[in-house]
Amino acid sequence: MYGNMKSRSTYNPQSPCSGSRRQFLWEMGAGFTGLALTGMLEQDGFFAKHVYGAESSAATGYLNPLAPKLPHFAAKAKHVIFLFMYGGPSSMDTWDYKPELQKRDGQSVEIEIRRRSIQKQTLLASKRKFKQHGQSGLWGSDAFPHINEHLDKMCVLKSLYADTFAHGSAMIQMNSGRIIQGYPSMGSWLGYGLGSENRNLPGYVVMLDPRGGPISGAANWSSGFMPAAFQGTHLRSKGDPILDLSAKGGQTREMQRDQIDTLAALNAEHMQDRPGYSELPARVATYELAFQLQSAAPEVLDFSQEDAKTLEMYGINEPKPTNHKLAQGPAHVGRQCLTARRLVERGVRFVQIYSGGGHQQENWDAHQGQEENLLIHAPEIDKPIAALMTDLAQRGLLDETLIVWGGEFGRQPVSQGTNGGRDHNPKGFLYWMAGGGVKGGVSHGELDELGHEAQVDRHHIRDLHATILHLMGLDHTRLTYFYGGLNHKLTSVQEAHVIQQVLA
Repeated sequence: MYGNMKSRSTYNPQSPCSGSRRQFLWEMGAGFTGLALTGMLEQDGFFAKHVYGAESSAATGYLNPLAPKLPHFAAKAKHVIFLFMYGGPSSMDTWDYKPELQKRDGQSVEIEIRRRSIQKQTLLASKRKFKQHGQSGLWGSDAFPHINEHLDKMCVLKSLYADTFAHGSAMIQMNSGRIIQGYPSMGSWLGYGLGSENRNLPGYVVMLDPRGGPISGAANWSSGFMPAAFQGTHLRSKGDPILDLSAKGGQTREMQRDQIDTLAALNAEHMQDRPGYSELPARVATYELAFQLQSAAPEVLDFSQEDAKTLEMYGINEPKPTNHKLAQGPAHVGRQCLTARRLVERGVRFVQIYSGGGHQQENWDAHQGQEENLLIHAPEIDKPIAALMTDLAQRGLLDETLIVWGGEFGRQPVSQGTNGGRDHNPKGFLYWMAGGGVKGGVSHGELDELGHEAQVDRHHIRDLHATILHLMGLDHTRLTYFYGGLNHKLTSVQEAHVIQQVLA
C-alpha cells in the first residue's frame, strides 16, 4: 500500500495545480469577476464536495466510506432484498393473467421478436391455471402456491420496459441503469448514499446460484467508477463465506490485530501531510472490515440458533428433487433467503440473490420450453420467498425491508420452437415489490391484451430505480457522483419518475 503512494509524494495542498480542475477553478476565482463567478457557481451547487467518506471511524480516526449517512428525507425502508431471476421470467405464466391470450392460443400474429424484426408467429397461451387470491383479488398462477398466499402484501408492476434483447446488457441495465459495463450498480449507489448500519459486515452482499453466475458476471454488482468499498461482496454458501478471508500462514487473531494497527499508525503518519486525500482512509477501513468479517461472516451463516420450524418453513432440509436433472429444489434458495433475513437483521443495506445460473433451462431463459422451465425453477423459489416474507413480517422487519422480484426482461406471448418455448421480451414485463413502504394487494400498469408490450401506465426501468431510491429516502435527481466531468446518477441523464401509485 505504501508503495502505491509514491506517485503522490510531491503533492502540495497549497498549490492550485495539485488538486482537481474543480479545486483549481475554486482557488483561482479572485477579484470582482471571480466573486461574481463564485456566486453563480455556488447557486448551482458547484462547490458541493462529493466526498464519499462522510464520517470518521471512532476506532481508527479515518474517514469510513460506509459510515451511516442521513437520507434526503424520511425513508420508508432501510434495507433492500433484490430477488433476481436470471434469464427473464414470463409475465403471462406468473402473475399477469391474459384471458385474450388464452382464447387465441394457436392463432398467427405479426409480432416484433427482436429489435425491428417483425415476424409471423403462433400465439402460445399459458398452461398454468390462474385464480384470484386474498382480499385484493390479485391473479396468480398455480406455479407459485406459497407466494400467492402473500399477494395482499405485494404490488405487481405489469408495465415495465427496457432497452435491449440481450441477456448481458439487459442485466447490467437492470442493475446499474446502463447497458454497458463500468457504472455503479444499485447496491453501490445505496451504499454511497446511505452507508451501512453494521461496521463488521459489507453494506452490499450478493449470493449466486450453484449452477453458475450471470452471463455478464461481476459487472452486475460492480461499484464502477466509485471506490471499491461500495461494490457487492460475493457471499458463498460453501467453504469460506468470502474468498481469501481466512488467515494465512498460521496467523492468530492477535497477530493480525497487531499488523492492522501497525499499518493504521503508519498510514496516519503518512496522511498528516495529505489532508483531504480520501482513498487511503477508505483502504484502511476496508482492512478493518476484512478483519471483522473473519468472525462476523461465519456467524451470519450459522443457523444453529434457528429453530426447526424456521428451517422447515424455508425448505432448507428438503432433499434435491428427482423429477428433473437440473432442478435444485428449495434448499439452496431457502438458505440464501434465511441468510438475507439474518443480514438485514444485522443492518446490511442491500442483499441480492440470483436464482438461475449457467445457460438455457439452467436459468429462467425458457427458449426450450416454458413449462419445463417452470417445473425446474418455480419450486426452487416459491417456498423460500414466501417464508422470507412471513419471517420478516413476524419479526417486524417487513415494514423496513423492501423486497424486489424480477429479471432482466420478460418473455414473448408466442411459441418458440416445438417445445413451447418463449423468446426474450424487453418491451413489456412485470416486477413485484413488497414491504418497505409499498402498497400491498395492488396491480399497477398493463401490458397489451396478449402480454407483448407495455401499454397502460408504461414505466421504463429508470422509474423502477427512482422508486426504489425514493423508498430508501433518496432523491434520484440529487444522488450524484462526480466523475469524468459529469454528475452521474443511477437513473442517468434521461427523465425518470417515482411511481407514486405504488407508495403506501
